[in-house]
Amino acid sequence: MTKTVDRLLINAIVITMDEDFHQYEPGAVAIADDKIIAVGLEAELKQQYTAKETVDCGGKVLMPGLVNAHTHVPMTLLRGLADDLRLDVWLLGYMMPVEREFVSPEFVQLGTSLACIELIRSGVTCFADMYYFEEDVAKATAEAGLRALCAQTVLKYPSPDADSYEQSLDAADDFIARWKNHPLIVPSVAPHAPYTCTEDILQATSAIAVKHDVPLHTHLAETITEVEASKEEHGMPVIPYVKKHKIFEAKVLAAHCVHVDSGEIHTLHHHGAGVAHNPSSNLKLASGVAPVNDMLEIGVNVGIGTDGPASNNDLDMFEEIRLTALLAKGISGDPTVLPAKTALLMATRLGAQAMHMGEITGSLEPGKRADLILVDISPLHNAPRFHRDPEGIYAQLIYAAKSTDVSDVMVNGQWLMRNRELLTLDEAPLLEQAAEYAQKIDAFLRQREESVLSKLIAIGGALEQESFEVQAKVRITDTQAILANISRPEIELLHTRHYREFDTYFQFDDPTQGQLRHREDEYIGEDEAVDKIRYRLTMIGKTSERHFPSDVLLSRSRYIAPATHSLRFYREYFKPNAETFIEKDRLRWRVLFRGTEFYINLDRIDKPDLGTFLEVKSRTWSLRDAENKAKMAEELLIFLGAEPEKMVVQDYVEAAASEQA
Repeated sequence: MTKTVDRLLINAIVITMDEDFHQYEPGAVAIADDKIIAVGLEAELKQQYTAKETVDCGGKVLMPGLVNAHTHVPMTLLRGLADDLRLDVWLLGYMMPVEREFVSPEFVQLGTSLACIELIRSGVTCFADMYYFEEDVAKATAEAGLRALCAQTVLKYPSPDADSYEQSLDAADDFIARWKNHPLIVPSVAPHAPYTCTEDILQATSAIAVKHDVPLHTHLAETITEVEASKEEHGMPVIPYVKKHKIFEAKVLAAHCVHVDSGEIHTLHHHGAGVAHNPSSNLKLASGVAPVNDMLEIGVNVGIGTDGPASNNDLDMFEEIRLTALLAKGISGDPTVLPAKTALLMATRLGAQAMHMGEITGSLEPGKRADLILVDISPLHNAPRFHRDPEGIYAQLIYAAKSTDVSDVMVNGQWLMRNRELLTLDEAPLLEQAAEYAQKIDAFLRQREESVLSKLIAIGGALEQESFEVQAKVRITDTQAILANISRPEIELLHTRHYREFDTYFQFDDPTQGQLRHREDEYIGEDEAVDKIRYRLTMIGKTSERHFPSDVLLSRSRYIAPATHSLRFYREYFKPNAETFIEKDRLRWRVLFRGTEFYINLDRIDKPDLGTFLEVKSRTWSLRDAENKAKMAEELLIFLGAEPEKMVVQDYVEAAASEQA
């Protein structure tokens, strides 16, 4: 007696990508509802099953849908925006400013829908995404019918969907809780990267992922600069650093891992972390080539990703799989390394396992979801086909086939494309909307490319600093009392410096440009001689006051870059319409007060002669931390002997400008 199924796909070259790499020709797959019921030879399945619908596959390859293990799908709307640039210029000068201006739920849904069309056409049935407004990514993906790991981005900078990282954490927690058991979407959290996150963010995102038992998606060890900076700042490379901060307590999907050594690869394997290899993006941004073969030999689950369409610039997994195989051979000098079968495995079952979704997708096996594609291998560029070697079909798919050979796509038992016709999305109106965004973004960038910040980034070396600044200062006359109080045991001295500082502030007609400060720091030694001199530029955004009892909290953007040219060069380059000069003598202490770090500055402003000030400062990425420090700053001023009612709200540059006027 036969069993009834919804669909029986017959007359196919079935490539299962299961543990034993079973192939069946002519093969068949039986499907009921959203699951695969049976896979095998056509003759046997016809005897065992009666189908409500029988589909003749016409001798095409029937295989698991491809798994894109790392991307940022809404960035289809930023494709081709800024290419052939340094990573810092590309990211800080173009991507982030445009995202902050334009990224919205509507932007994200449009970009995701366009990406889903591209993914479906190229045979992708499952992908791992990381972006802003991730719930809108999830909505658009589910409407298109694709399967995805959707990870809400968390980073220390203000982002298009959050003013502080605490908001991003709360949004991720809420998103995961509400989408946890969706049939197509696995909700997730994404601490963007160690260098864009604080230690608190790494630990908090891991805790969220563990609480909900979902994967954690992040970028790790993408560039050598990132690794060297981690060694300098934290005393260890990237992988040990994130391990220290409990990332691997979660089920990690780590994108890139280009610059990792054998010990770090073993750490990834030991903790069950999956890796997403992104060859095109890594080459285009000159990040390097990940040691994929070493990872595979150790046993790490390594998938393949396209990365975002703004850094690739496409979502074509056939291109990515082929490049994966060729790169491994090219850098090793061994043509037998990473054969076609392994490359296809990485783009199917191994990729799903890297995403911690291997139990539901990635291979054609009974019990897994019916996520599959048909690939036509009859066109000229695929011909002829040899049958002598059963593994020849893998080479044909990887080295000869193209994404345009995909004719049919099914996800969760539902057709998304039949005979190259999309069934869930309408391409034309989406392209019209994308063109409208492109016009707006072009206009925005034409104006912005002349901005002070863009010019600063173009010089190189600019880094965004903490978003929130606690700043409290009072004018004083008795410095000895202050010095005596700094020496009291309630204050733990961490570091002391003496500076002479020469600051030139550039002001511009447009107040939204902020101010640019050129600073010459003279480090004064114990013998009152100059030990060394440092020059740097600081771009200070427009101040946004946060009102607390003593008005000691500020929120503003701040970028710092080394000043390697003369002051005259910067005048001619930035073209300020006004300048303010300040010369001061500064004694600075880095201290712990009640367990919290502050800087105490004792500043004598000599030019113009403004007098002496006691200043308490601290900076942070966290709004909550800033609010706590704002309250403590006033307490520290009182402890030092200052009178808070004499608090000075103006910055030195504002006071100096008034004096010089």
